[in-house]
Amino acid sequence: MPGKQAVPLRQIDLPITFGTPSNFRTETLTFEVVRFHGTYHAMLGCPCYAKFMVVPNYTYLKLKMPGPKGIITVSTSVQRAYECEVECCEFASTVIASEELPAVHQVDDEEAPNAKKAFGSFKPAEDTEEILINPSGSEGKTVRIGATLTPK
Repeated sequence: MPGKQAVPLRQIDLPITFGTPSNFRTETLTFEVVRFHGTYHAMLGCPCYAKFMVVPNYTYLKLKMPGPKGIITVSTSVQRAYECEVECCEFASTVIASEELPAVHQVDDEEAPNAKKAFGSFKPAEDTEEILINPSGSEGKTVRIGATLTPK
């Protein structure tokens, strides 16, 4: 989330495996542990891509990497990617709302805006004239328009 900062507490080395039992690859990756609540348990980025020599294809939601018996392809579905995105947005909204709620309760009645109190007055622009909205009606409602407008 923008404006939030997560300071690493420590680092941990974990073996990560991609592939199937017949064609797999395992590498040890270093993860930074942070005290940050989020929808993800781990994020794989450039260090992971470099170590596994991954080629990401964001359009097809696939990762391809070399394996001992050919190319290893890791993929997901558009539906699953959409569900993850919705979950992330809901989580972010909840976090923001929970942080803003105490601030809302701290507003004093004196500082709260009074709807009955006028903060300023509306002054029409120069060279305006008042025109009846419905000349044949009896309501008498008017509108102000610029006097410098052409008849069109």
